Formats: sequence, C-alpha cells, structure tokens
Amino acid sequence: MDDTPWNSPWPTVTALHAWLTERSPLPPEQQTLLRMLKLSEEVGEVAEAVIGATGQNPRKGVSHSWQDVQSELCDVIVTAMVALTTLTPEPGRVFDDHLAKVARRSLGGD
Repeated sequence: MDDTPWNSPWPTVTALHAWLTERSPLPPEQQTLLRMLKLSEEVGEVAEAVIGATGQNPRKGVSHSWQDVQSELCDVIVTAMVALTTLTPEPGRVFDDHLAKVARRSLGGD
C-alpha cells in the first residue's frame, strides 16, 4: 500500500478482504457467515470497553479508557466494511447509496 492521504478506505478494505480470503481454509459460504458473525464479536468488545471505561464491573474497576472504546469502534467499522466487501463487488457504491438514503431520511429531503 502507498502513503497517499487517506481519502477512501476501500482500497485498504479490499486488500484486507483479499488477505483474509486467501488465508481461509473454509469454503466461501462459511467465510461469508463467519464474517457476519465477527461483527457481533467486535460489538461485544465495544461493550466490554465501555463497561471498563466507566468502571461498571466492581471486580475489575476501571480497566479501559475511552481511547480503547474508540479503537474498538474502529474495529467494528473495519469489520463491517470487510463484511460488506464479502457481499458485493461494489461496497463503496453500496455504502454511499445507503448513506445518502439515511441522510435524506434523517436530515430532510425525503
């Protein structure tokens, strides 16, 4: 990968998707299902970090920082992008179209 400014994550996500696919011994159908399930794992790590950042586990106390939460949220985003790349050859277009629909619905225009 080159050192160009980060203006689109999709080339990196595509490379990560290819890297995961090349190294998986599983058939494509199983890879797809497991990539969707990986999202649940990552969201659980966000919850764990929030609980740790707020000290809500009396046994552990404050075990995480809000920077840990940020990092875990980024993992969720990357995992979702890889999952989307698994389902469509045009993940950037699909995402852009969906984001535009959400923006119209939420910010006006629809």
